[in-house]
This record gives sequence, structure tokens and C-alpha cells, in this order.
Amino acid sequence: MARRDTGPDFIEALARGLDVIRAFRPRQPIMSLAAVAAATGLARPTARRILLTLAGLGYVRPADGGFELTPRVLDLGMSYVLSRNLWEIARPYMEALVARTHESSSIAQLDGSDIVYVARVAVPKIITLAVTIGTRFPAMQTSLGKVLLAGLPAEQVDRVLAEPSRSPVQVRWQPGPAEREAALREVRARGWALTDEQLALGIRSVAAPLRDGDGRVIAAMNVTVHAAETSVEVLTGEYLPLLLHAAGAISADWAAWHGVPAIEVPLPVPAAP
Repeated sequence: MARRDTGPDFIEALARGLDVIRAFRPRQPIMSLAAVAAATGLARPTARRILLTLAGLGYVRPADGGFELTPRVLDLGMSYVLSRNLWEIARPYMEALVARTHESSSIAQLDGSDIVYVARVAVPKIITLAVTIGTRFPAMQTSLGKVLLAGLPAEQVDRVLAEPSRSPVQVRWQPGPAEREAALREVRARGWALTDEQLALGIRSVAAPLRDGDGRVIAAMNVTVHAAETSVEVLTGEYLPLLLHAAGAISADWAAWHGVPAIEVPLPVPAAP
């Protein structure tokens, strides 16, 4: 991985450790030392020291002549999700939505020009692209991403989309500036977004915004279906109203939770000797 343009406070060793964790890809659970070094652009002795350090911390472990991540890595992502309290608020509504639609539902947020999945309730269906917490896709080709991009100030969208995607997915739809602007304008006007096989064949989804108490879009929530099983008419006519209701309830609960004033408990004052 390319080294970064850094300042005097940048800790290169920490960045290299995170590079090593990110080198492990889907369907490649075990990586040799040579593979990790090649994927990160690190010298093999450096990659080895980092892997052994991560093993000592419990984030990787030796496996079949190489290394694999351990479940402890999930703590890194869940710390973010739990610190935002979004999962606890959204979970009952997502579970109810999935129970009524029998389709998977996810929540994502923007990270540069990509979306990153931060919460998900899934049903066991085979689709073109596997999705887990932490999966990233190019934003413009997803219903979640369209909602998130539409929630940005117009002058910020071009700057965000100019950042290179870190998703390995080769998308089907490559809109030009005019088409992109028209698509986001439509999302802003109707308050939800549809993607019909623009990311990959067989994937169709609809998404709605999650908002804070000031009306700002903080995340997006979707319902995803297999295009061969569910028509656009069913997705938008039957599932979308349920999604909009759930997203509205989550937004209201989020605003209420953040509207509760924090109570500071004073520490006891020690008695004078």
C-alpha cells in the first residue's frame, strides 16, 4: 500500500499495522508472510514483526503456514458502531422490517467516495455480492450511497466523489456529471433512492435516510432484493413504505436519545484532614 503524505504527528508504525489488518480480503482468510508483505508493500521483516505484534495482541493467529485474523478484529469496528449507539436504536426496527419483507436490510455511512456497512439484519439468500459489517461499495452505484450523497451540500459532492474508491468491486453504471447530478436531484426531491442492477447484476435495492434532530442525514438504511425474484413495483410499492416508516422511527428515536441532556455527577469532595 502506498505510503501517505504525513505530518510530524503521524505514527507510521500504527498505519502499517492497520495496513496489515486490511490486507486480509474476503475468501482469503489465511495469508502467508510473503502475501501480506506484497499486499502492503512492506519489507518481509517489517511485515513479520507487525504480524507477530498483532498475534501478541490477539488480532491475528498462525494458521496453516500463514496467518489469519481472529474475531477480536471485530472489536475495532464495533467500537465505532456502539459508540454511536446507532445499532441499539436501529436493531428492533430493522428486525421488524426484515420479518415483514423477508429481505435483508442494512445501514451504511459514507467513507470518502464509498459506503461502509455499519449494521445489518440478513436473510439467507444467494446474491451476486456478499455483504457483511465493514463491506464497502462505491457510493454512487448503491441506493444507500445515493441517499448519503444527496444529503451532502451540492458543492461537497464532487469533492467526495473525487476521492478514489477502496472497494474492489467493478461497477456496471458509470454516470457522467450531468447524469449523476440529475440522479441525486431526484433523490432529494422524493426522499429515497432506488438502485436497479447499477452496482451488479441481480441486485436491486431501495434506501431511505436516517436523520438527526436537526434534519441532517447521519446514515442510510435499505432493503435489498434479488432482481429475478422481486420487481421494482413490489420493491417500491410494498417494501418502500415499510422502510420509510422504519427509517422515520429510527430517526425519531435517535433525535430523542441525543436530546436527553447529559447528567454530570459531581465527585465527592474529600473531607478535610
